[in-house]
Amino acid sequence: MEMSHTQTYSQAPGYFKRLGALDWIYALALLGAALFALNRYSAFMNIYDQAILLAAVPSFAALGWHWKPVRWLIPVAALLSLYAISLYGGDLDLANKKFFLKYMLSSQSAILWMGTMFFLSTLFYWLGLLSRSPFGGSVGSRLCWAGVILGLTGMLVRWYESYLIGADVGHIPISNLYEVFILFSLITALFYLYYEQHYQTRQLGAFVMLVISAAVGFLLWYTVTRDAADIQPLVPALQSWWMKIHVPANFIGYGTFSLSAMVASAYLLKSSGYLVDRLPSLEVLDDVMYKAISVGFAFFTIATILGALWAAEAWGGYWSWDPKETWALIVWLNYAAWLHMRLMTGLRGRVAAWWALVGLLVTTFAFLGVNMFLSGLHSYGKL
Repeated sequence: MEMSHTQTYSQAPGYFKRLGALDWIYALALLGAALFALNRYSAFMNIYDQAILLAAVPSFAALGWHWKPVRWLIPVAALLSLYAISLYGGDLDLANKKFFLKYMLSSQSAILWMGTMFFLSTLFYWLGLLSRSPFGGSVGSRLCWAGVILGLTGMLVRWYESYLIGADVGHIPISNLYEVFILFSLITALFYLYYEQHYQTRQLGAFVMLVISAAVGFLLWYTVTRDAADIQPLVPALQSWWMKIHVPANFIGYGTFSLSAMVASAYLLKSSGYLVDRLPSLEVLDDVMYKAISVGFAFFTIATILGALWAAEAWGGYWSWDPKETWALIVWLNYAAWLHMRLMTGLRGRVAAWWALVGLLVTTFAFLGVNMFLSGLHSYGKL
């Protein structure tokens, strides 16, 4: 006898029923941390900042329930950041006087260590891939995690350092090319590590870490030649709570689009007869590519809508065909077409991979090329 839909749903275990004690302890710890932050730093927050902070609690709780490593990543980064803050004691000059700040936990030091870990991770992933050594992939994965921890710590400490310069200077560190390149590296690495665990393969690390290492290489050049690591006050257009949600959503899109392109390069190599016995199956590569583009497209769509709302508040209009806006639309249309062809015609194989790889060029120009060669309302991000 068949069960009714009502019976099936009522007997199926609910999402919350599947959560254990550790899951709820993690969620309560997040809530406690958010309430502490509100109590301690509410003077520096407006109502929108407070709403974003509180909304982050269920968001990161759900993320930690879905992907367990988040449950230790957040506390480790928080503890390292709080230790660095305690070393400062309210005096920014101590960054060059106290050993752990100068060589490890000041924002610039932590971010340099992040870059070092990502470079070494790339090296070990490639050694593991070329030598068929699980050891190389294992070390590469751990180094990638270390880079994420240090980069996240560096961003949190930089946020605090901006307030040490002055309350009117303090801001979330996602306001210029230096800061968003760090954000891009962290987001791309985290999404890769998720797929690494989900598909239980480390062979793709060699490819994805190349784009992260390229970003870190640019970051180092930009830091040395332009003193980009210096914390600057926000320009008027960026003094908005919209920045706190628009920029992260945008760079989830950039990060996952870049990840999909590097997976596409692995797909093209394997389908051409190279590294055949060292890469995951073509089906796995295709699935990672599709899921990365799907996630990126969803967040990029949200970011574009948020950007339009922000533009209306800052400049009086939702759309002005500014070069940055125009190229964001081109990126959106490119991946909208890719997904449309995938869902409507079953786009697969080398054509889909080549399209995703070319998409990296479009995304790179929208991310960086516009800042280098064009000018407009987004000139605050110019090189």
